[in-house]
Amino acid sequence: MDTTVGWHVDMEFREVDNKTEAAALLRLQDGTEIRAHGRANKHPDDPEQPRVGEEIAAARALNDLARQLLAKAGVEIEEVTHLRAHLAM
Repeated sequence: MDTTVGWHVDMEFREVDNKTEAAALLRLQDGTEIRAHGRANKHPDDPEQPRVGEEIAAARALNDLARQLLAKAGVEIEEVTHLRAHLAM
């Protein structure tokens, strides 16, 4: 049986001085909400390129999100198997 499931990640950005902050939100079908954050710092000598700061901050937020998802999956595996789960990125 094939099943298709979709997830949507909401990503918001905030610019403060030379910093770009990204906040990601993932809502899972079990009702869990996972929030993750990332930041990019612009060097004072770098040209203005807000999109690049957003991409870096988003990548870091998504990396944080991935780590949290792995941790959640590990806990769920351990609850069923009663064995320590070893998940790596």
